[in-house]
Amino acid sequence: MVVFSCLQNKYTTADQNQAFTSGFRGSFVTGQFKVDIKPWLFSKRKGSKSLEAYSCKIDIYWDLSSGKFGSGPEPLEGFYVGVVANKQMVLLLGDMRKEAYKKTGAIPVPTTAIFVAKKEHVFGKRVFGTKAQFCDNGQIHDLIIACDMIDVNDPCLIIRLDGKALMQVKRLRWKFRGNHTILVDGMAVEVYWDVHNWLFGTSLGNAVFMFKTFLAAEEKLWVSQPIPNPTSLQWSFSQRFQDSKSQNLGFSLVLYAWKNE
Repeated sequence: MVVFSCLQNKYTTADQNQAFTSGFRGSFVTGQFKVDIKPWLFSKRKGSKSLEAYSCKIDIYWDLSSGKFGSGPEPLEGFYVGVVANKQMVLLLGDMRKEAYKKTGAIPVPTTAIFVAKKEHVFGKRVFGTKAQFCDNGQIHDLIIACDMIDVNDPCLIIRLDGKALMQVKRLRWKFRGNHTILVDGMAVEVYWDVHNWLFGTSLGNAVFMFKTFLAAEEKLWVSQPIPNPTSLQWSFSQRFQDSKSQNLGFSLVLYAWKNE
């Protein structure tokens, strides 16, 4: 079974660049690659890249030239991203499977990819929104994070899902970091937040939110470690999980919320 550990998305406004960053982790290799989708016509939306680890060549192929996008940063259809090792397609994303196999000449392997983590950057003044899935092939929800600063002495954090308020954090100046459990699609989702930069940092600071599901409640894989540097675009947050069998992995959504003053 292939564990596809992270699909990172930098979500900016429509007239700015969209970035599609993909990474994979395993016992033999850890790596990442990045594709910037430019708004102008002649951007390079397809190509390939080679990596090497432990004398094993890893080839990554992508074609987003016909990709169709919604409100989010990643393509919805008309694309493929493939990872080839030892002439085998160890990972294939997207709906253009036939084109991917023709381009790479790789043979398929009887494995199943698992989407276990996503990182996204969102921008706003007091309200931050995105589309969210809390498990592989799960229902897509409208996720809204709002910071009520009407009373500067007593700001409040509210998280809504599909218009329904699921949690509210009052006295935020005292509770600028914490966690709370909500229920989504019958699953327990642990919400972690760190809004220290919003309240006490510079105007350029950002807040960090993590939504973590656990497939087995009795086997939580969370490791209590400090939240990594939120300004870093590395996916060091993945190190916050202990090694375990892939069938026990839950899903993590990490949001970096940047204020546009």
